[in-house]
Amino acid sequence: MTLPPPSPNRWKNWWVRTFWTFVMIGGFVGIILAGHIWVVLLVVVIQILVYWEVIAIAHVPSKAKKMPWFRTLQVWFLLSTNYFLYGQTIIQYFKQSVFVDAFLTPLATHHQFISFSLYVVGFVAFVSNLQKGHYKFQFSQFAWTHMTLILVICQSQFIVKNIFEGLVWFLLPTSLVICNDITAYIFGFFFGRTPLIKLSPKKTWEGFLGALVSTIIFGFFFAGFINQYPYLTCPVRTMRTNSMSGVTCNLNPVFVPIEIQLFPAMRALVWHITRLEVASITVTPFQLHAIIMALFASIIAPFGGFFASGAKRAFKLKDFGDYIPGHGGITDRMDCQFLMSFFAFLYYQSFIARAELSVGQVLQTVVAGLAPKDQLELFYDLRDYLTQQGLLDLNEMISRPARRPLFDFPQG
Repeated sequence: MTLPPPSPNRWKNWWVRTFWTFVMIGGFVGIILAGHIWVVLLVVVIQILVYWEVIAIAHVPSKAKKMPWFRTLQVWFLLSTNYFLYGQTIIQYFKQSVFVDAFLTPLATHHQFISFSLYVVGFVAFVSNLQKGHYKFQFSQFAWTHMTLILVICQSQFIVKNIFEGLVWFLLPTSLVICNDITAYIFGFFFGRTPLIKLSPKKTWEGFLGALVSTIIFGFFFAGFINQYPYLTCPVRTMRTNSMSGVTCNLNPVFVPIEIQLFPAMRALVWHITRLEVASITVTPFQLHAIIMALFASIIAPFGGFFASGAKRAFKLKDFGDYIPGHGGITDRMDCQFLMSFFAFLYYQSFIARAELSVGQVLQTVVAGLAPKDQLELFYDLRDYLTQQGLLDLNEMISRPARRPLFDFPQG
């Protein structure tokens, strides 16, 4: 079985899709340069839109109208889940700021209990709202809502964690999926003849294989380009930074160039292609990791799209929405990104992250584990030690300004 060549209507969709692809890429680059806070806000907006798109496909208005608080509970579960996840992430990455703030400290210390209490309020409200004759519908909506929370909201939190580990761990996986999606569409549009999977009839083997090779090549060179900029490679220390902030940090060894000696067969291949004698090449380990991520983005991540295609077929939908001309809804563009971001986070934590004891971790232990009297005793002991070591000037300590709040933006 082969697919027919492109029709005039497909060409029209090609131009519309291409135009909006460039618009989205331009906006994406602008937000990356604007700063970490804007990137996080982008993720928040996208996850909320995806949540509502997915919730909407199982919504039955005629039944929902007969039940008060139906949509309100879906909003409540979204807010309580986000409160728990974002709270956990902020506490994890900004301990040093959270545990010196008089307002945030009790919220951080009791965060899990507060989050549980918020969820219980929604749970009790759901049970109290059960109505005879609608039990099956209500429980199916409850299950659908929680499935969406797990697949969308929980997975999107790994995108935020990747941002805080350094923008490259967000930018590279996201760009690999974008590259794979674009090149699969191009190769499939011009050369696609052999269907790939029944769930998604427009996907072809030609598009799949062309995108695989293109994504690996793109990932290797794009990783080499972005790992030059500390703004992208440094972990987040404050939400006030942007591309003009002059960010610096101690480089993770994964970004330090290394020299690799080429095998004789590889030297011969390079000679036949370029007529140049090349005995070694200089790359960064980050570029080699990018190849592995590119393989995942090309082979495994598309199954997120196939999963979404199956859901659309189950509910007899063409697209999840119509926010983006030529592309469909936000979910149609994000179906592979959630799985990719989850993989990128686990890959980074398993093979790249360095285990270090941070000031924030020590501060959290002190604030949460010691009584105020013991905290003062520790402060005086540490002050005396640093003074005796010549590391602390008491006059300078007294005149030092207090730490600025985490989200305090400079005026003017």
